[in-house]
Amino acid sequence: MRAQEEELGFKFDYIVVCTVTGSTHAGMLVGFARDGRQRQVIGIDASFTPAQTKAQVLDIARRTAELVELGTELTDEDVVLLEDYAYPVYGVPSDETKAAIRLCARLEGMITDPVYEGKSMQGLIDLVRKGYFPEGSKVLYAHLGGAPALNGYGYTFRNG
Repeated sequence: MRAQEEELGFKFDYIVVCTVTGSTHAGMLVGFARDGRQRQVIGIDASFTPAQTKAQVLDIARRTAELVELGTELTDEDVVLLEDYAYPVYGVPSDETKAAIRLCARLEGMITDPVYEGKSMQGLIDLVRKGYFPEGSKVLYAHLGGAPALNGYGYTFRNG
């Protein structure tokens, strides 16, 4: 990320990532903590168990910080986990998630799945619409894969 930011000539103001097991979120949190940006890593919960997930992220981040000798104590407040998009339950896409999947595919040609990335994309779209990010912010959406999960939802997306 740092090399990409240097090449691009700017730093991202926010990083949006889907959070379920917490390992990617935790790793990003530790990496961005090096320059005080840990609270700019915005996790979108897709687990539907946010308290457990937030605790997992913090535990993994603290252990990782120790291994890389971060030198900064990570706190509960450093884990930004937004809980509003995991409904109705884990693995079941809401109508809003399906709309986000279709919009992203239609406008960007990017495939997102109903279990993980569709829910985080729903969150990103909603946050932008609500003005969560200040105007002009550079926001990175971290796409973690998940496309194989689409096979289980073929009927839902049979017509696009």
